[in-house]
Amino acid sequence: MAIGSKELAPTELDTFEDTQLVDELKKAKEELFNLRFQSATGQLESHGRLRAVKRDIARIYTVLRERELGIRATPVAVEAPAKETKAKKTKKTDDAAPAAAEVSEETKEA
Repeated sequence: MAIGSKELAPTELDTFEDTQLVDELKKAKEELFNLRFQSATGQLESHGRLRAVKRDIARIYTVLRERELGIRATPVAVEAPAKETKAKKTKKTDDAAPAAAEVSEETKEA
């Protein structure tokens, strides 16, 4: 990636949750506003930074939209896997009950 922030690479944006992405978007928009203001008053030193911030904003919008459409996966929270393991354990017991019912039905038919 030649232009843009090194910290906002697409692979890094994949690890952010939606709330973090919205926060980053707000920061980038504020920075763009300040850069435009500096440009209008003749105080801007780095004109390339304008382009980089615009691309960062576009990149964040793209990631958010892809998540809405289901193209890009939303990262799972750290606590979620622990809850899933408990859910899987209950599913195993729930799955065992219908299997036992099927076995008892088969023995009744025989």
